[in-house]
Amino acid sequence: MISQGKTVKVHYILRYDGSDGELIEQTRPEEPLEFVFGQGDMLPKFETALNGLKPNDTFTVFIPAIDAYGEENEEYFREFEKSEFLADEEWDDELFQVGEVIPMQAPDGEIVQGVVAEVKLNSIILDFNHPLAGEDLYFEGQVVGVD
Repeated sequence: MISQGKTVKVHYILRYDGSDGELIEQTRPEEPLEFVFGQGDMLPKFETALNGLKPNDTFTVFIPAIDAYGEENEEYFREFEKSEFLADEEWDDELFQVGEVIPMQAPDGEIVQGVVAEVKLNSIILDFNHPLAGEDLYFEGQVVGVD
């Protein structure tokens, strides 16, 4: 039975909004999601829904955005001058297209991922929100192992 400290293996399908929502991701048959229950690695509402389940039990979990990765925060959109990204005095149009992920170093040394949100004449705007910020999440799955 799933409880604190147990290693859990699950297969799941994750969609936006509900059972008919667009597919975000899913596990492959040979690679279930494996995590230690109660270690803070998973969304709290996800773990709450799995608590007490056993192998072969199925689950459905709806997590509103506020309880998942939060709402999109405008403060996490930052504008940078293109000159900060010049390599050999040349701008790489392919690397800096809307939707491309740009790794950046935060002041504390942590590497964070910014997504190009807009390209302007002399600057770019990067979005540092979690990719699923502002999204309601819907999980369907099955417990395949508890150790």
